[in-house]
Amino acid sequence: MTLYPPLLAAGPSALAHPVGDGRLLLAVLLAIGTIVLLISRLKLHPFLALTLGSVLLAAVAGAPLEKLTASFATGFGATVTSVGLLIGLGAMLGKLLADSGGADIVADTVLARSGPRTLPWAMALIAALLGLPLFFEVGVVLLIPIVLLVARRGNLPVIRVGIPALAGLSVLHGLVPPHPGPLVAVDALKANLGVTLALGLLIAVPTLVIAGPLFARVAERWVGPLALPEATDLPQNESAAPIRERRPSFGAVLSTILLPVALMLGKALADVVLDDPHALAQRILDFIGSPLIALLAAVLLGMLTLGRAAGFTKARISSTVEKSLAPIAGIVFIVGAGGGFKQTLIDVGVGDAVSHWAGRLHVSALLLGWFVAVLIRLATGSATVATITAAGIVSPLAAGMSTSHTALLVLAVGAGSLFFSHVNDAGFWLVKEYFGMSVGQTLKSWSAMETVISVVAIALILPLSLII
Repeated sequence: MTLYPPLLAAGPSALAHPVGDGRLLLAVLLAIGTIVLLISRLKLHPFLALTLGSVLLAAVAGAPLEKLTASFATGFGATVTSVGLLIGLGAMLGKLLADSGGADIVADTVLARSGPRTLPWAMALIAALLGLPLFFEVGVVLLIPIVLLVARRGNLPVIRVGIPALAGLSVLHGLVPPHPGPLVAVDALKANLGVTLALGLLIAVPTLVIAGPLFARVAERWVGPLALPEATDLPQNESAAPIRERRPSFGAVLSTILLPVALMLGKALADVVLDDPHALAQRILDFIGSPLIALLAAVLLGMLTLGRAAGFTKARISSTVEKSLAPIAGIVFIVGAGGGFKQTLIDVGVGDAVSHWAGRLHVSALLLGWFVAVLIRLATGSATVATITAAGIVSPLAAGMSTSHTALLVLAVGAGSLFFSHVNDAGFWLVKEYFGMSVGQTLKSWSAMETVISVVAIALILPLSLII
């Protein structure tokens, strides 16, 4: 069968022209296979791998190569414009939280109110709270010393408190904006961010309960006893907060963390309840609940409630904000290149082909999005690359979906991107080294936990799609 030319009206960047199913499938497989090989075997930076994959995709599909640059640049620019700003603001808030001691005060406050039986649940709660504004790697660095302290204080196996903490960070990282993966999927699938955030939190809570405190007892038996590493034996990271005499209050930290969530949920609620774009109240809520304004407000508030409360001078606050941007440059370029690859996929007609195949095979769009993300996650080890690529492939399926179902497709892709982290994932080695585990023990604990998160999340998403 020959596909009709998709996106002929997409402008000068469109690459599409009539292409046979077999050739298009070959182009996709070769492009993704090349990206996987470059990242996993040759250790090429994902930005370069995605860029080269886009070139190969267009070449094998027979698209005009002179238009490739425009197509890739369009996708890159659109993604960085919509997502890059939010990643930057999230990094600023996370850095303020880490350097001011705000993360420590959250942990100390929750742990002070917990007994030995509730400590695993407390660790899951701490990780979920800190996971809202922090990138996964930074959250791990901040939480591991707390995990080890709690294990010693409560005389508990480190896995029993460590798995809930890791689950809290990972669930938020994969399912809840404003983390990069969900943000990119929201942008690619044209989903409503507020609805995605609300449904993401709804799915995240039971997923965290199952994959965190409950699964921790199973993982504890599989792994066996672990020797607790001394603090001096831990890998060091400059993101760890120094010990400070002055720290912000628990209420101030919590309010700052939850402010963007509250504003974005308020916008989503207004869209449902008011449903009048001309009403003044909805116009105000739409403005302050937009992701850019919500995160900007949280950063500005954090300068006062976190920075000034910790005794930072104006120069120190400015320096903290400035230092937060350098580590995310790589993330922004990866996300941007993923957007370029996504646009190339769409312009050569892959999206329309997927829509045709899914309709012919009667495959659920949610299950297809999850499965594609699982395959790419297993191959590349990167949750972000898996989310970006899978969202680009299934994006045409979202065209006729309702607002809630489009949000669920974002979550399905995010859930698939977390499946079975193994030796090609940097997070695997980060967890292994911090906990002093062998490769086998890491597979039985961390990798199994990631799989539980992915499977439980999609098991909740599918029936939810039949209700809403």
